[in-house]
Amino acid sequence: QVQLVESGGGLVQTGGSLRLSCAASGLSSYAMGWFRQAPGKEREFVAAISWNGGYTYYADSVKGRFTISRDNAKKTMYLQMNSLKPEDTAVYLCAADRDRGGLSPSSREIYEYDYWGQGTQVTVSS
Repeated sequence: QVQLVESGGGLVQTGGSLRLSCAASGLSSYAMGWFRQAPGKEREFVAAISWNGGYTYYADSVKGRFTISRDNAKKTMYLQMNSLKPEDTAVYLCAADRDRGGLSPSSREIYEYDYWGQGTQVTVSS
């Protein structure tokens, strides 16, 4: 059974940094991604990473500020978030694609992912 558990969220001031973690169990060579959902807004893509970490995608809104990575030995994916802005405030969720190890244009889409964590809250104060 696949389980994804996020951690590392919290309250930070504008310009600060946080590192999110997603611990995965029951997974093999899956592409994974981070999404976020702010109150009253739709869930949106943040970043994705191939099974071996060799390829990454980012949303334009976070490119240059966020870095996605993974450590398959620890079965953990990370999202390093720097230069945080109030508009980054959201629940951040990790997801895994059981059907694909590499990335494709659909890796930016919610429907591509089969497993989801419960999310971790990130709040950026102005």
